[in-house]
Amino acid sequence: MKIEQIYTGCLAQGAYYITSAGEAAIIDPLRETQPYINRLKEDGVQLKYIFETHFHADFVSGHLDLSNKTGAPIVYGPTAKPEFEAIIAEDHQIFEIGDITIKVLHTPGHTLESSCYLLMDENGDEKVLFSGDTLFLGDVGRPDLAQKGANMTQEELAGLLYDSLYDKILPLHDDITVYPAHGAGSACGKNMQKETVDTLENQKRTNYALNQKDRQSFIKEVTDGLLPPPAYFGMNVMMNKKGYNSFDEVLSQALQALVPEQFEEIAEVSGALILDVRDNHEFAKGFIPQSVNIGLDGDFAPWVGALIADVNQPILLVTEKGTEEEAVTRLSRVGFDHILGFLEGGFDAWKKSGKEIDFVNCISAEQFESEIKEKEVKIIDIRRENEYNAEHIHEAYSMPLAYINEWINRLHPEEHFYMHCGSGYRSTMAASILQARGYRNFTEIEGGFKAISLTDVPKSDFVCQTKILNKLD
Repeated sequence: MKIEQIYTGCLAQGAYYITSAGEAAIIDPLRETQPYINRLKEDGVQLKYIFETHFHADFVSGHLDLSNKTGAPIVYGPTAKPEFEAIIAEDHQIFEIGDITIKVLHTPGHTLESSCYLLMDENGDEKVLFSGDTLFLGDVGRPDLAQKGANMTQEELAGLLYDSLYDKILPLHDDITVYPAHGAGSACGKNMQKETVDTLENQKRTNYALNQKDRQSFIKEVTDGLLPPPAYFGMNVMMNKKGYNSFDEVLSQALQALVPEQFEEIAEVSGALILDVRDNHEFAKGFIPQSVNIGLDGDFAPWVGALIADVNQPILLVTEKGTEEEAVTRLSRVGFDHILGFLEGGFDAWKKSGKEIDFVNCISAEQFESEIKEKEVKIIDIRRENEYNAEHIHEAYSMPLAYINEWINRLHPEEHFYMHCGSGYRSTMAASILQARGYRNFTEIEGGFKAISLTDVPKSDFVCQTKILNKLD
């Protein structure tokens, strides 16, 4: 028996590849399936089942393409109603893969069809729990995402989650290995641990949700402090439930190289968003007017989902040479399939063609310190709230990037402001969005708060972020 966790840091997502005696199973595969096909071929095994823990909200699974290419059936837990052929398992149903077996544990709460998969070895001993979004390390799945479809409140769903965890998960052996679907950084939970694998025993000891005195206490704790889910979540659920275009088709359409004239014409005719995925420093030096920067080097896919939101938005790409396929792949993981092509030769080709270019007004932290001395200024801090609470510039406003579509209209176009994030990655995103919407009277601070912290700009006292998160939770 072999179990491999295939972890994707950008999405903080874990897929699982399991083999035994010539057969294989894959749990919660990513959108692009060729790596799995290659692995199956290399190992000389046949894919017998594709297990889905639930209808995912934060990414588009590769279940359909993988099933079409291998013939392996897709398995969901009880109550799932996909609009394609799948095995809808019964609670405690057993599936055989080589010499091992996997038992379905229906664990509603995060969603109604949410299920965990309990792996038993060739001796029938329970060894591994693939816990999906039911149980994370240090946290549990948020119970507010399925309210509309379930016609239930988040409190009612939290109650179901309590029953699932306390009746089906906690009674399992302490030495069982827990493999969750997500880790730290995912929006599917509040405060996950940085580790991606643990024992159930340690989770029983350290996970706040597994240490509540009663059902009501659990409901209160897991629903307290939930931030609004990213707008694209609902659309990803529908794609996972209803189906989607083959990733091969999406890739073929997207990898159309367009010279500047074609690129400009398609942008004007289609109303496509020009998405520039270059490094934020390179973008700030020059870019196509109205384009939005979300750099591939950071948490690209989640930020695309949070800031663009509509997965049906047509997109034109500006990339560094050789990164076109990576950009398309990572966009498709969160359901952005309407990519019309990319700029051949990148921004350099646009610049050489003599077409109009734009810039971001940036200054160093040292210049910022000099400019604000003995002067009343407006400063916007776009970091997350917990980062702001840990330490910030005196008098700075907390306006997190994730909510820019809400606070942008509160800005006065004629009032100048300074803007920063943690290191510059997010503030360049914000700058590109602001300029695309006609706001130009601002200055971005290079290096963000990391650079500002090295100056004498007045700041609040530092408070450990871990303490803040614990307090929030």
